[in-house]
Amino acid sequence: MTVTFTLKTAARALAPVALLCATLGGTPAMAQQKFVTIGTGGVTGVYYAAGGAICRLVNKDRAKHGIRCSVESTGGSVFNVNTIKAGELDLGFTQSDVQYNAVKGVSQFKDAGAVGDLRAVFAVHPEPFTVVARKEANIGKFEDFKGKRFNVGNPGSGTRASMEELLAAMGWKLSDFSLASELKADEHGPALCDGKVDGFFYGVGHPSANIQDPTTSCGAKLVPLAGPVVDKLVADKPYYAKVTIPAGLYPNNPQATPTYGVLATVVASAKTPADTVYAVTKAVFENFEEFKKLHPALANLSPQSMVKDGLSAPLHEGAARYYKEKGWIQ
Repeated sequence: MTVTFTLKTAARALAPVALLCATLGGTPAMAQQKFVTIGTGGVTGVYYAAGGAICRLVNKDRAKHGIRCSVESTGGSVFNVNTIKAGELDLGFTQSDVQYNAVKGVSQFKDAGAVGDLRAVFAVHPEPFTVVARKEANIGKFEDFKGKRFNVGNPGSGTRASMEELLAAMGWKLSDFSLASELKADEHGPALCDGKVDGFFYGVGHPSANIQDPTTSCGAKLVPLAGPVVDKLVADKPYYAKVTIPAGLYPNNPQATPTYGVLATVVASAKTPADTVYAVTKAVFENFEEFKKLHPALANLSPQSMVKDGLSAPLHEGAARYYKEKGWIQ
């Protein structure tokens, strides 16, 4: 399927999200206060900002439900699933493909087996796979990176898992790059502008400061991800969709950029208390217009798609309770 996402492009959209997790003063101390932690990703990515948006809305009503929400910057999708499985995180963000693989016990979960306790809460924003090249590298298509220095993403991130799936579909190995660096998302932009790598691959919601910075600082170019290999991946994998990054979204990139991608999703463990997940879910949807304004990547969400798209794991009991109350599911 082909999906084109319309994204807002105000310059203010990429302002720091420092206030999202600010605690609200004046609330009396709760005798039975509960703490909930949401695993996100790098601090410049959309997961961290979206997690902050969720916590802001949860904390707004903590006098009623007694839950104090905080976000944790983590290694990303795979890390979050494994840490939720270990009981060290209550909820976390993960790409829709990583959620699928965890439920099925395939790909990066093949050795450890299926994560039977994984539960879906809701889907969030689309995450196009975004390939960025150093201006001087003269890259026109992904295949031009053969023999170049390329950042494939840090182990444990959804980005790295998706990168490896693309390379396998192309018949490439990491050794086809002259350097396959494993920098985290917060490091690849500076490395590109410093001439240490020629390009990077990143799954992220847009607009993202992580892409804004190198396109502004050193004229970095977005590279399309299209062609027969991508067509087959999208046709074969239920968690992928074709996406277009709009023209002019980033400086020095006036062209629309075709690619494909996944959805960001929020997951929990079946062991995460139902009342906790219910409170988090309710906080988002009862303040939905405010939630959509807290980051541009959230601007075009709809509850109808969030409760079903990209969700391979069974719905968490707490989320399902809220959706049934709203009449969104049976």
